[in-house]
Amino acid sequence: MVFSSLLFLYLFLPLNLIVYRLVPGIKAKNITMLVFSLIFYAWGEPIYVLLLVGMTAADYFLTLKIDDCVPRSKKAKIYLALTLAVNLGMLGVFKYGAFFLENLKYITGFPSSVPNVALPIGISFYTFQLISYVVDVYKKEVSAQKSFYMLLLYVSMFHQCIAGPIVRYKDIYSELSQRRATYGDISDGVWRFCFGLAKKAILANAVGNVADSLLNTKALDTAPVLGLWVGVFAFSLQIYLDFSAYSDMAIGMGRMIGIHYNENFDYPYISRSVSEFWRRWHISLGSFFRDYVYIPLGGNRKGTARTIVNLLIVWALTGLWHGASWNFVLWGLYFFIFICLERLFLKNALEKHKYLPHIYLCVVVFFGWILFKFSSVADILCVLKGMIGLNSNSFVNFETGAILKSNMFVLIFSAAISTPVVKKIGEIIKYTLMDKKWSQALYAVGRIALPIVLFLLSTAALIGDSYNPFLYFKF
Repeated sequence: MVFSSLLFLYLFLPLNLIVYRLVPGIKAKNITMLVFSLIFYAWGEPIYVLLLVGMTAADYFLTLKIDDCVPRSKKAKIYLALTLAVNLGMLGVFKYGAFFLENLKYITGFPSSVPNVALPIGISFYTFQLISYVVDVYKKEVSAQKSFYMLLLYVSMFHQCIAGPIVRYKDIYSELSQRRATYGDISDGVWRFCFGLAKKAILANAVGNVADSLLNTKALDTAPVLGLWVGVFAFSLQIYLDFSAYSDMAIGMGRMIGIHYNENFDYPYISRSVSEFWRRWHISLGSFFRDYVYIPLGGNRKGTARTIVNLLIVWALTGLWHGASWNFVLWGLYFFIFICLERLFLKNALEKHKYLPHIYLCVVVFFGWILFKFSSVADILCVLKGMIGLNSNSFVNFETGAILKSNMFVLIFSAAISTPVVKKIGEIIKYTLMDKKWSQALYAVGRIALPIVLFLLSTAALIGDSYNPFLYFKF
């Protein structure tokens, strides 16, 4: 089940909110959220609910042991190591086991066949949530949760279990046990959810169709130059709109019940450096690797050489986190190179210019998405060659021209939505006119009407479009 399905929009979510409002007391409300969350997760993969519950149970019992230990004692470290072994072991088996065996087979010829292990949806996200919880208990930043069902609720909450944001227990544990959704929370939550839904159903799906049409892997060698450039541009819009839309909807649903998840995107395409881009893109993942990998390794406190090694480890892991494929490793190392260059040479040069840093960032990220999009190195090279006409391909053909003309508006509007331009225009209008009574009334009506309009337009788009994946579900 996905947020942008009619089943979710017209049955699951309304039923969840109605039952949640009707049951009395925070305990009953939490049980309601837990039951709905487990149903949501089990909808597509019932068997893997057992994995989710099992990993949570192991961490529950082991963190209780950690909590009873002297801080940072040898015994606490042993329990910490056990919990990390469970979490990373399960992630390794299900996500990287086949990848490891395939590479082993390629090198040694053993094993003769590689088992096909299905990847549990959301395992990368909820595993990292469990790890952050365990480490924070070990560091005594939070106390171990004494109620198993409450810990399971934190891990499995359907708002963010499948594709984030990666929520830290210490950020929301107080709201799990005591919360109240104010009118402002509910209003903001509905607005945020409907905005995210429209971003996904109307824009991300449309530009995704453009990207898939122009970057068809069966015809990359004959794809025209313009088609490849526009295709990669469309994919860069799709992946931002798709993933940020999911985060918008998750944050919105949290607000509806009084839970405040942290922001996960902050207009990354307006950044002036690769380092800044990654502080704005998938913020919860970047902060996880910073706080639980980079800083424990020593961060930048042990000299330039050690800092570079630490960055190499972080970015190799960041690439692997996104998928068990060498293109993701290359993608992570690609950004590692530019971050190192910025630290060593480029930072001062970029700061001297007004527009050059934006151009530099957009070019680097643009070509980085090619590594992300294609799992085959041959396809990656084919696209790069084709973009400068080295595949004996034409500059443009009839099909590319037709696709571009029919989707020009959605590409331009999607690019605008990927920046703060539309938001700033809205703020200027709002604060310019808010001193007038008629404008206040108009704003109040718009605040109610616009989410409804966005919801209905999104519904219409979903009814007429079978293309509706969430890209980050596979991670």
